[in-house]
Amino acid sequence: MAEQKMSIIVIPDGSHRVRRFRLGIRSLQLVAGVMAAALLGIAWLGFDYCRTSLDRSELQHLRAENGSQQELIRSLSVDLENLRREMVVLAQNDAKVRLMAELSRPAPDTPAGLGGPIEVDAAGELSELQQHIDQIRRDIDLRRQSLEEIQSFFNDQNSMLAAKPKGWPTKGWVTSGFGRRLSPFTGRRKLHHGYDIAARTGTPVLATAHGVVSKVASLSDYGKIVVLDHGYGYQTYYAHNSKILVKVGQRVQRGEKIAAVGNTGRSTGSHLHYEVRLNGVPVNPKRYL
Repeated sequence: MAEQKMSIIVIPDGSHRVRRFRLGIRSLQLVAGVMAAALLGIAWLGFDYCRTSLDRSELQHLRAENGSQQELIRSLSVDLENLRREMVVLAQNDAKVRLMAELSRPAPDTPAGLGGPIEVDAAGELSELQQHIDQIRRDIDLRRQSLEEIQSFFNDQNSMLAAKPKGWPTKGWVTSGFGRRLSPFTGRRKLHHGYDIAARTGTPVLATAHGVVSKVASLSDYGKIVVLDHGYGYQTYYAHNSKILVKVGQRVQRGEKIAAVGNTGRSTGSHLHYEVRLNGVPVNPKRYL
């Protein structure tokens, strides 16, 4: 059976000449197959080109991100190195303050610094960077604990200084000091527990330290007396007053007026009898004046 053929007639525009092409069915199928294969090849090339472009764009994006991350890591490394240096200075100052305050040294595990310069892998190794951050956090906690201890020490010292008698309780002149003397009443030698400060009646009597009024009384020997408890074992006595200006339990400050000089009780004239006691034992007020 003869192969069927098809005719293709081509009539150019503006020409009366007709061109005829006769092709067999098999030839047409071959041409169609070649064209289909060519189209598929072009489509594959286009797809591969698009995929390659996307991969290249993503690679550039990843490189840019990696560069930014590396720059961030370098910046953090510099900041951490500066912070490490500051922590070393703080540790040195902490040791100096403790030495001056005669405090014990920090705990043995308190680092004096964080070692050498911080080096971080620029390729993105963050583990070492995290270790340095954790170390700085631990050191900051230790410095905070040490600072709290030093602050507590100085607060206690400040309270003790405020409680320690200091200065003159009134304006006048000393007529009798601390120690054994002849009693103006019996003529016998007797221990005098404080200072007698002569002054005009009504002269203000001032507290010589912060404290609490522990006693207000009128006694045969001391006359009108005020006793202040300052803590840390210190007490002060103010006797022979003409007037008391405070009450038991009242808090007073150093320099606050608490009474007025008088001549009450067993006294030979207008004066203030002033005593300083430490742990209940009378001590010479001279060291506190």
